[in-house]
Amino acid sequence: MSASPCLEVRGITKRFGGLTANEDVSFDVAEGEILSIIGPNGAGKSTLFNCITGFYPPDGGKVLFRGKDITGASAHKICKMGIVRTFQIVQVISDMTVLENVMTGAFLRTYNNRQVRAKAEEILRFAGLYEKRDFLGTAITIADKKRLEVAMALGTEPKLLMLDEAMAGLTPVELKGIIGLLRKVRESGVTLIIVEHVMEAVMELSDRVVVINSGRKIVEGAPAAIVRNPEVIQAYLGDRYHA
Repeated sequence: MSASPCLEVRGITKRFGGLTANEDVSFDVAEGEILSIIGPNGAGKSTLFNCITGFYPPDGGKVLFRGKDITGASAHKICKMGIVRTFQIVQVISDMTVLENVMTGAFLRTYNNRQVRAKAEEILRFAGLYEKRDFLGTAITIADKKRLEVAMALGTEPKLLMLDEAMAGLTPVELKGIIGLLRKVRESGVTLIIVEHVMEAVMELSDRVVVINSGRKIVEGAPAAIVRNPEVIQAYLGDRYHA
């Protein structure tokens, strides 16, 4: 991994009226790393994603991407720079085909229809969805919709891919398939940040884990150390992960 961070989050704070959703959250993500962010429901994980990716302007702190301050930039500009995210509730375009969904992302980089189509087909082969390229977005399973969201994101040529619960609600076989896909994404040179509740996936995929509770970062470290941390067990994991 490169010594220079891909992403630097410095003291991010976000308030909604009297509610502080994020308070002074800081962490780095190295180039080529897979970082997972975990914590209870309502801990502020998705809000943090929104502050990083331009959906919410933070009330304090800053975000640097490859050394450049992107704090408060628009979501479109941040995507163009190379940060793209998926959503907790699957967002595919239901009246377009699987292929057309991926093409929409690819149009960010070029307006050449032939190039965009060829690129989208290549991504669908990579994501294991090529045989379903002519299906409508409504006609595929939830697991395939999650794969499609990743494929749509890859169409934008991201340097950093941020996934919000991409593995929730999957069967063990489907989960294994998504884990394999995300490993391939990392091997292709993309850095990943994952918000996830499926601890089996977090343990298997992550280089490091950041734990957030009540809007604040409480600890970060290697997955094996995180699941033994008494504060993390009390706040989130419960007795299942007692050593």
